[in-house]
Order: sequence, then structure tokens, then C-alpha cells
Amino acid sequence: MAIGRRTVLIGVLSGAAGLTGLGRAARAFASEAQGLSLYHLHTAETLRIVYREHGELVAGALDEIDYFLRDFRNDKLHSIDVALLDELCRLYEKFEGRGRFEVISGYRSPQTNEALRHVSTGVAKNSLHLTGRAIDVRLTSAKTDRLRDAAIAMHSGGVGYYRDSNFVHIDTGDFRTW
Repeated sequence: MAIGRRTVLIGVLSGAAGLTGLGRAARAFASEAQGLSLYHLHTAETLRIVYREHGELVAGALDEIDYFLRDFRNDKLHSIDVALLDELCRLYEKFEGRGRFEVISGYRSPQTNEALRHVSTGVAKNSLHLTGRAIDVRLTSAKTDRLRDAAIAMHSGGVGYYRDSNFVHIDTGDFRTW
């Protein structure tokens, strides 16, 4: 019976030690501020914003981001997926937080998406841009093919590379590349 208790006690202590390590890592991540530096090519607007501090979303920051990434053709807004912002932030860190993202397209209203589908073969009918889960960008501190490679290496969400137009599509759908 003593061996059983000892085994349980060792297991509990080992688990607690493991959780303590996880807790430290989670606290370190949570204490960091997450932010983005953006420039919209079509509106000439800039946005430098911290959207998460100490693991919590910053009040009002998402509203500013939603407005910044609105459909610039008709000013329609949609909430932007926080996971997309997190992906951009992780990608930005891979380039040591240098430069800023140049935004080609954020949210697209159904009307804009349909109009673009008539003039381009690269616009999906059910694009994740319609739900605030996709963005087309380049990063001023990196060549576009390096940005693509870094996004693919993260292995989360979709990554499209448009060499001729010089941008990378990033979304929070299933992992896939094109």
C-alpha cells in the first residue's frame, strides 16, 4: 500500500512540476504585448496598435483593426478573426519585428467579392475574406517569397503566394498552400 501511495505522490509531484513549467511559459507569453504595424495600400492609412496585453484583448483595439481592415471599396465593416491577427503577429516576430505589413485586402463584402470574381480568376466564391479570416499582405522588411516560406513553416491556415502581384494571402482556414 505504501508503494501505491508513493507512486501516486511521485506522479502528482511530477505533474505539478510540469504544470509549473507550463505556467511559467504561459505567463511569459501572456505578459508580452502583441501588436501590429500596418499600412493600407489603397487608403494610405497607417495603424500601429497593440491588441493584446498580458494575455487580454485591449479594449477598443479590435474595433480599430476592424475599421482599418474594412472593405475600402464601400466602407463595410466585419469583425476580424483574432486568430488571424495572432498569425500575423507570429509572422512579424519571425522577421524580428522589423518593417510593417502593407495590406492589399482585408475584409471583403459579398458585393466586392462578387465583383472581383468577375474580373479575376484568383478570387474564391466563398473566400475567407468574407468572414474576416483572411488578409493579403506583404512585409516591408522581407521579400515576398521569404514571407510566404515563413508563413508555410508555421503550418497553420492557408498560404497563397501571388508572385506577379507581389503579395501573400494568409488565412485561418485549414492548412493548405497555393
